[in-house]
Formats: sequence, C-alpha cells, structure tokens
Amino acid sequence: MSYSSDVKHEITMIDLDEEAQRAQLSSFLHLNSTMHIENRRIELQIQIENATIAKRIFQLVKERYNVETELKVLKRQNLNKNTIYRLRIKDRAIPILEDLGIYGKTSFRVVPYSHIVVKASSAQAYLAGAFLAAGSVNSPNKPDYHLEIAANTIEMAEFLVTIMEKFDLTPKITQRRSKFIVYIKAADKIADFLKIVGAQNLYLKFEDVRIQRDFRNSITRLDNMELANDVKTIQAGNKQLDAIYKLIEHNRLNHLDQRLIDVAELRMDHPESNLNELIEIYQRETGNKISKSGLQHRFSKILEISEKIDEKSS
Repeated sequence: MSYSSDVKHEITMIDLDEEAQRAQLSSFLHLNSTMHIENRRIELQIQIENATIAKRIFQLVKERYNVETELKVLKRQNLNKNTIYRLRIKDRAIPILEDLGIYGKTSFRVVPYSHIVVKASSAQAYLAGAFLAAGSVNSPNKPDYHLEIAANTIEMAEFLVTIMEKFDLTPKITQRRSKFIVYIKAADKIADFLKIVGAQNLYLKFEDVRIQRDFRNSITRLDNMELANDVKTIQAGNKQLDAIYKLIEHNRLNHLDQRLIDVAELRMDHPESNLNELIEIYQRETGNKISKSGLQHRFSKILEISEKIDEKSS
C-alpha cells in the first residue's frame, strides 16, 4: 500500500462518538458523493477506491441512519483495472444530508453549517473525513514533503483552510484543473495534521523518518560548509603564495618591513593552514600575539605590493 493508504487505513480504525461520526460523514459525503434520481426517489452515490474506507463509510451510514444501502464492487476498464467500491444510499437521502449540515431548504450548501465542526473533536473528525475522501500525503522518505486535500469549490477549500488554521496548520490553496487544492508543505505541520486526524502510529513513523532525514541533511550541510571553507582557505593561501613568490622573484621580499617578512615565511612554511591555524603557529613560534585582522592586514599589504609590481611591468 502507499503511504497515503496506510494513513487512511489507520484513520478508519478510530472509534468516534456520535458528533464526530456526523462530522466525518459530513466532509466525506460533501467531497465525494453525487445525487441521483432512481425509480422516482432520490439516492446518494459514492465511489471509493479503498476497501477499508468503503467499509468504514458503509458502517457509519448504516449505524447512524439505519437506511437501505447497496455496496457494489466494480472493476475499472483501464490498464490497471483498479477495483471501485460503489455505495448507494437508497432512501432518506435528503434527511441524511440535512443532518450532516450540507443540505438546507432546497439545495446543497456550499459549506456545511458551522455547528457540525463546533467542537474540537468534531473538527478533527471533519478533517479526517475530508482526507479519506480526497486527500493524499507523500511518504517522508520522498524528496519533498506534501499533503493535500482536493475540494470541488473554492468555498469548500477555504472552509477546510479555516478549520486547519484553528489547529495552526498554515495551509495554502492552489487550483489544479477544476479542483481547488488545500495543501501543506512544512514537514512539522504535516506531522501535526496526521496527529490531529488520529493517525498516531503513522505520525510517530513520520516524525522518526523526518528527524533522521533532517539530521542527515544537517550533517551534509555542515560537510558542505566545511568543504567550502576549505576551498576558500586554499584559494586565499595560493593567492598569498603567488604574491610572495613574485616578491622573491623581483628581489623585493627582503626589503619589506620585518613584520611582513615574518608572515610571508609563515605562509610559505604552512601553505594549507587557515588564518586561525597560522595565528596559533605564529604565537607559538615567536611568543608574540597577533589578531586575525592583524594577520589579514599584513597579507593584504603583501598582495598590494605584489600588484604594484604588475602595474610597473605593464
């Protein structure tokens, strides 16, 4: 199974109270149901690709409303021939939708009544139902973190964002073809979402993988920084050596101030050392202290004198 399927499977195992059941059914049916007229009566039809989710929704509908339902298993006529579970609610469609807060007076509501998600536990169940209906999440092992829920309307997308923001999840919205996608990119917020919707085991696994991955990335960044610093040290040292050898070639080094001669000899004796290492060596060998800026100033002076030789030559 995919990582998303694992998350959904764990969500379907959670026991819910009656209000949470209603909230979960509300979001699921709002995002994934259509209304049909069959034999002069209104029916609700739901198509689900996951057997565990199909079983969950079937049980919730039967237990809460005790209505006539039908669950069919179909095969898609495509190359993969995926299994489709088609659930039909064959009676009391309108009263059910009214109870779920998504039908009012004469038509579907764009978003449900607010009382459906007034309690924190109901809001969590609502997000869980939305994820079951139209959500996906990348495995933490993949290169980029991404969790999303697809909504049919911008109003529904914004309603999901409002609920998520109550839990400090900071989602965003984008449009993909005819759908409005509510998505989260931050790894810590995705982990929070998994915890909020009740996927505790997957939340812990996600955090474990994320922490290990972030640790490895931190080590890599440190290694890269050290490598970059080493390269800069070598480049700076080579530039200083070139200047010193040019002064020697033109018989100018011995005519410099003794302080410049000392650091020139120090650099020639230790061509790969950085400034901090040269300071320690200098103080150990001479017994005199020198600051990093002082050492850098002397090397800059040597470079300046070397460049003047080039100017005179040209």
